[in-house]
Amino acid sequence: MEGIETVKIEFPEGTNVILGYSHFIKTVEDLVEIIRTSRPDAIYAVAFSEASGDRLIRYEGNDKELIDKSIENIKNIGAGHTFLIILKNVFPIAILNQIKQCQEVGRIFAATANPLEVVIYRKGEGAGILGVIDGFTPLGIEKEPDREKRRDLLRKIGYKN
Repeated sequence: MEGIETVKIEFPEGTNVILGYSHFIKTVEDLVEIIRTSRPDAIYAVAFSEASGDRLIRYEGNDKELIDKSIENIKNIGAGHTFLIILKNVFPIAILNQIKQCQEVGRIFAATANPLEVVIYRKGEGAGILGVIDGFTPLGIEKEPDREKRRDLLRKIGYKN
């Protein structure tokens, strides 16, 4: 089937995902190395879809539920050279810069705990990610109490002094 469609990414409550594009089979091992060295306490799964050769979904992780979910999502996306990381006990911000610096990574589409849909274009035997729908549409503009709440939250979780 050719055309544009959306694929909903399913991941367990309390987890975050990083969706990206990369170009080489060693991506899986390099991403795992980044996660392990940056956050040894992370619970994670990485799945990557090859675009040529054996065209397999490659994967690693330390949690069966997350591994199964990452594989299922990558299979549903069906776009070559796409990777998905599912994280538990770690926010993406803790590893995102390291992931971006990985020599194979060409793009990050999303890093979120929000509901996530991937906009896909399918043509012939291939598919590509056009973009993502991350979360919901804004409902308004923050007021001073909202700003204070935002600032307090960032300090409470240790991201600001």
